[in-house]
Amino acid sequence: MTEQLTEILHIIDDSLWAYIALPGIILLGFYLSLKSNFVQIRKLPHIIGTFIKLTKVRTNKNDQSVHPLKAFFACVGGCIGIGNIVAICTAVQIGGPGALFWIWMTAIAGSILKYSEVYLGIRHRTARKDGGYNGGPMYFLKKIFKRSSIPNLAAFLLCIYGIEIYQFGIVATTIHRSFDIDKIYVVGALLTLVMAASLGGVRLVGHISSMLVPFFIVCYLGMGGWVLLQNLDQLPELFTVIVSSAFTGHAAVGAFAGSSILLGVSQGLRRGCYSGDIGIGYASIIHSESCEVIPERQASLAIFDIFIDTFMICTTSVLLVLLTGVWKEPIDASTLIQTALGLHFPYMEFFMPLFLFLLGYTTVIAYFCAGVKCAQYLNEKYGKIIYYIFAALLFGCFSFVDTTHALMMMSITGASLLCINLYGIYHLRHEISFCIYEEDKKLEVICDDQV
Repeated sequence: MTEQLTEILHIIDDSLWAYIALPGIILLGFYLSLKSNFVQIRKLPHIIGTFIKLTKVRTNKNDQSVHPLKAFFACVGGCIGIGNIVAICTAVQIGGPGALFWIWMTAIAGSILKYSEVYLGIRHRTARKDGGYNGGPMYFLKKIFKRSSIPNLAAFLLCIYGIEIYQFGIVATTIHRSFDIDKIYVVGALLTLVMAASLGGVRLVGHISSMLVPFFIVCYLGMGGWVLLQNLDQLPELFTVIVSSAFTGHAAVGAFAGSSILLGVSQGLRRGCYSGDIGIGYASIIHSESCEVIPERQASLAIFDIFIDTFMICTTSVLLVLLTGVWKEPIDASTLIQTALGLHFPYMEFFMPLFLFLLGYTTVIAYFCAGVKCAQYLNEKYGKIIYYIFAALLFGCFSFVDTTHALMMMSITGASLLCINLYGIYHLRHEISFCIYEEDKKLEVICDDQV
């Protein structure tokens, strides 16, 4: 019975991605890219400059709106997670080296989609009495589906997606195995930490992420960069293999079973979407809390988000497993990076669990915060408490089953959200402005709380 249910879920998952989600991302992503003259590439240096300038901006302590960069880091905390060093490696294990090429293509098309969903979320957000904002796909979908339950369906799916059972399970399992602590205690402690962080909303999640995420980025890119520099002479040949495999597939090598072109494309696009949270709607909810009044400026940070997530972290992860050859070994994806870095650095059996905890925790609390807001959207009075109980049960149950089941559930939910949100973005495409100005003359004190 269980095997039959799993097989049915696999069929649903594959169908949603193959026939709707993936074509939608490619077609709509490149349509918007052409419409904006590839603003995600042209304006990237300016966007990075805006990010630096925003560090000097202060926020108004009298309201509950969030500093633009705290919203950014809360969103990045959800993106840069275990998916960047575990799930992304499964794309190469299944789809071969060419999957990385399609991960890059997903990032180019997906960054403009993420910009669009954040822009629409801010444009259609509503002000709260405490001075903060509520926004997200359910708010801009209201304009399209005025008398339909589609916005509520999107909120409900985001409630499910907000309980990041996959990464929660990996963190719990890693701590349990690494330090020989009873898993029940590990799950209980993690649940307490997640619930505590969510009580502070996006502002607290952004504060936590702004401390932990940069620390991980510097450490991980420093270690990964050192390994790549040691193998600099192999990189040109490796990039040739990546590009050629993207269009020819990859033959079986050692324990690697080989892959077709379609398998490489599928895995690259799926894992790229999951890693970057493209089209899910989560980023729109988080960024909508920002006190930024210019939608284009806040939305442009989503492009920088994808740049860090895909072209820096994910690319480093994939290059590490390809250069060291561990991707061809019969090794579980959760230990591929640990094994690759362990060839060059000592004590990785201690450092990697720390990395996984930092990444998993920031991701789980960011998703959970968005899920809480969706639950309150569905039922303002009882939504939050019901969601806490539901989340505790789901986190607890999925911590003791195979993580592939959790990943499949996240994948199906994510694909369903993609289908709804892509339609919303396409329908409202004429509302989206891509005017990311060269000169941010309006970049002033917009809100006194420093980052």
